Amino acid sequence: MSTFAERIRSFRLLPPNRELGWTPFAWLLYLPTLFVAPASQHASPLAWTVTIVVVCLFLPSYFRGFWSRKRRRLLPIVAFQVALGIVLSTVNGGAVVLFVYAASFAAQVDNSKLAVRLIAAITVIGVVVAAIFDGPSYQWIVALIVTPVIGGVNLHYSEVGRANAKLRLAHDEIEHLAVVAERERIARDMHDVLGHTLSLIVLKAELASKLADIDPARATKEIRELEQVARHALQEVRQAIGGYRATLAEEVVRARTLLEAAGIAGDIDIPHVQLERNREEVLAFALREAVTNVVRHSGAKRVTIRLVGDGDSLSLDVADDGHGGDQTEGAGLRGMRVRVEAIGGTLFREHGGGTRLTVRL
Repeated sequence: MSTFAERIRSFRLLPPNRELGWTPFAWLLYLPTLFVAPASQHASPLAWTVTIVVVCLFLPSYFRGFWSRKRRRLLPIVAFQVALGIVLSTVNGGAVVLFVYAASFAAQVDNSKLAVRLIAAITVIGVVVAAIFDGPSYQWIVALIVTPVIGGVNLHYSEVGRANAKLRLAHDEIEHLAVVAERERIARDMHDVLGHTLSLIVLKAELASKLADIDPARATKEIRELEQVARHALQEVRQAIGGYRATLAEEVVRARTLLEAAGIAGDIDIPHVQLERNREEVLAFALREAVTNVVRHSGAKRVTIRLVGDGDSLSLDVADDGHGGDQTEGAGLRGMRVRVEAIGGTLFREHGGGTRLTVRL
């Protein structure tokens, strides 16, 4: 019993489409014209009976048409309404209005060329029926003019609706891609920011632990610097979430600090140059990732860092004397490659007697 009540409550004549609204009910105002001819001509009981039966059969097909927007579902509805129009035309000249309804639904099939052919065919059928049954002048006017006009107008709005639907899908896809891109940006930024800083924190913590018994004063100094680094890391995390903007000068300072803490001699030659914001960011993050990888993985004693400009070209070169190796690219290096290639640059990694990383913009 409750299931039946739920079905009654959920019953809808029209689909939940905000664009339709109440307009389908307004379009039914054309339907009473079916009763004008029988009433004005004092039609027979048979004509009245056929008219009422046709209207009762038409209404379900009418509302069903709003639930069906695909060709295979609309075509039977269009054919059924045309058939009703032909049958009713034998006793009622107002039946031509059913051809108008059929044309309006034919305009909504998901193929514009097919819709045009259907509207033309319905128009021809309406004219032929008017000729066969010697219909009144208004039947000819409706069949020859109103039917194709209404069909054409509905076809236009159907195409506009489909175009708008595609635009909405495209807009939703763009929003989705923007969200994904932002997540990837935050992931890369967090890796680039925290990877470098956490490496420095680990090195300073290890150094402070070793100096605790040997040189308490220096150990205290290292712990204080560790506190500053941690505070700076927190600030960087906040900046990364909001859209971190690194500068090359800041990264040079960080590189020197990290290499010094790791006991690696750094020969850094990066002159002050004016760069576009996006190029400077990419170089800054590349420098950060490269130095972090040297400290973490190379076992190097010395690293050489050069930035060379040649006209519009720039080349950042980071070479160490570590054990090298041909390890698979990790998340940091992949993120660096994505950043570099996004602005038309290239990234090279060479091994042999150490590792050389070159970024060319």
